[in-house]
Amino acid sequence: MPRKLAIVMFDDVEVLDFAGPYEVFAVARDIQTNEPLFDVYLVAEDLRPITARNRLSINPHYTFFTAPEPDIVLVPGGDGRRRQMYNPALLEWVAERGQAAEHVLSVCTGAFILAGAGLLHGLAATTYHRSFEELAAFAPDVQFRPGQRWVDNGKVITSAGVSAGIDMALHVIEVLHGPDQALHTARYMEYEYYPRHAAD
Repeated sequence: MPRKLAIVMFDDVEVLDFAGPYEVFAVARDIQTNEPLFDVYLVAEDLRPITARNRLSINPHYTFFTAPEPDIVLVPGGDGRRRQMYNPALLEWVAERGQAAEHVLSVCTGAFILAGAGLLHGLAATTYHRSFEELAAFAPDVQFRPGQRWVDNGKVITSAGVSAGIDMALHVIEVLHGPDQALHTARYMEYEYYPRHAAD
């Protein structure tokens, strides 16, 4: 059975923050059987269209109340996170589903939402390179790792800004299904990926 992977959506989300990992996980298919490895869906507070950065309109698949229980939760960033990091409905959903999930992921400034949901307490993390000082003030107990493409704490994995989410997503596939599967997915996308190169 494919793992269920929920991507949290909100207005002014950065497009590549969610679309990059969405593509990686959505096209990932088992090398032997060609079966999909993930069931990827978009979750938001309600079903109205989301207006992402630069006016891209996105339709969520589920609300917080109707979404299937995810095995993996992914939180993207963008200017909209400035409101969402204080949104009780979103933070509660991320906290509850994140605690129950196998993995919790953030891309770029999505790390602020993970911190607001209490999921980064005492962990190492990365975020967008221009946001470290702000995140350090918001979550002083987080151990920051500037310069790393992603930071893997086991259950919780954070990535640096924007395009780094693609590398993190391929890393997650490597963790769950091995390096051959990650490279197979990267080749399908014609994307250059070096297994575990940023994990040190």
